[in-house]
Amino acid sequence: MHDLSMLELATAIRARKVSPMDVTEHMLARIETHDPDIGAYVVVTAERARAQAKTAEEEISGGHWRGNLHGVPIVYKDIFYSYFAPTMAGSSLYREFRPSYSATVLTRLENAGAVTLGKVKTTEHAFTDYHPDVTPPRNPWNPDCWSGASSSGSATATAAGLAYAALGSDTGGSITFPSAVNGLTGLKPTWGRVSRFGVFPLAPTFDHIGPLARSALDCAALLSVMAGADPNDPTALFDPVDDYVSIAQGPISGLRIGMPRYYATKGVDAQVIAALDAAAQIFEEQGCVIHDITFPDWEPAIAAWNTMSAAEAAVAHEHTFPSRKAEYGALFAERLAMGRAISGVDVAKATQARLDFSGRVRQLFEEIDLFLIPAMPITAPTISEWDSATTFSVMDLIRFTAPFDLTGSPSVTFPAGFDRQGMPVALQLVGRHLGEGVLLRAVAAFQRVTAFNRMHPTL
Repeated sequence: MHDLSMLELATAIRARKVSPMDVTEHMLARIETHDPDIGAYVVVTAERARAQAKTAEEEISGGHWRGNLHGVPIVYKDIFYSYFAPTMAGSSLYREFRPSYSATVLTRLENAGAVTLGKVKTTEHAFTDYHPDVTPPRNPWNPDCWSGASSSGSATATAAGLAYAALGSDTGGSITFPSAVNGLTGLKPTWGRVSRFGVFPLAPTFDHIGPLARSALDCAALLSVMAGADPNDPTALFDPVDDYVSIAQGPISGLRIGMPRYYATKGVDAQVIAALDAAAQIFEEQGCVIHDITFPDWEPAIAAWNTMSAAEAAVAHEHTFPSRKAEYGALFAERLAMGRAISGVDVAKATQARLDFSGRVRQLFEEIDLFLIPAMPITAPTISEWDSATTFSVMDLIRFTAPFDLTGSPSVTFPAGFDRQGMPVALQLVGRHLGEGVLLRAVAAFQRVTAFNRMHPTL
């Protein structure tokens, strides 16, 4: 039961073949049994989950079905405010912080009937590394391998069958990387498509909120509830919210998929390139037209991302850094110090580079509907490789992620194979702004004819 996709479970619940209360108890028992080894959860909200499951069961039995999330147990990255549980952001600064309200997106998902199992771990303030006092979650495919960036608690819980989906965030790759190394489908929507109200910021003009799940259709169902304008977040987009589940089930024949060969293969592991070529062939067999495209120079974009995101993080933490520097981990403190040292001239140059790169990416979509690239230039690194970063450069690692946080473009990460060590290999489709429907439709079509997203680690 715990390996079902979210929509498969939702269908069974609606047909009253499965009870929300039974599912919730099953998941709570799995968390109790397996999370001591995985270490994904910060807090398990068992009594709230049981109460929500009981309500869902009564409503569905009475003929009131709220939609695809009704009675489905999910989790939240611990940067989303929750009035019913602490919100610590992976930090020693907020160990006792209990907000008086919940994040807009959390409230929307609960109002749609989702059952909240709890909150899961994040790196310190959703940056690169965990606070020294926090033990990182373990990858359920291989505990010796990296579990991903800041949304790794969300990814490991979902991949391990300790939740059916999770909410995460992405500033430089934190939905993409955890989804990639844990064999999940992760959606990074257009910047502003999902409200950021009640979410701890890292770098606000780069922060994206999105789901990590087991299929493109699951992500579509979650986005349909999460997206939309919010009076509490003036940056949330007012554009209408589509029925993404219906859109994602449509045909893809005729879709124009760009292949930026140099960008997608330079310095990339041969196993990733093989998955890329195999996926392109699968899309072509389904009627897509593959276009060779030239991608704009990404290195200035990454440099601009590095400058601007550091400066924005420094602003986000100006009330606690440097005044409470001793409570920060060394790496994040170094990042904030860097941000405070950046000049206005540096930010202005980075802003110009951001606008230039964003315009060049936007021009690509005059000829194509989306483009296909790796999620990572390497296969899943071991923990020791990640800690030492001797086999790769972090700046090179983010070459397929940070540029699209810079542009605010939507992307979907999806499993497309396995490496020689049996770890998932992932690819990424990137689309035009508000092109989530097209992206999800393409990945859903890929997942109808492949089985990569239906394979699960054994616990």
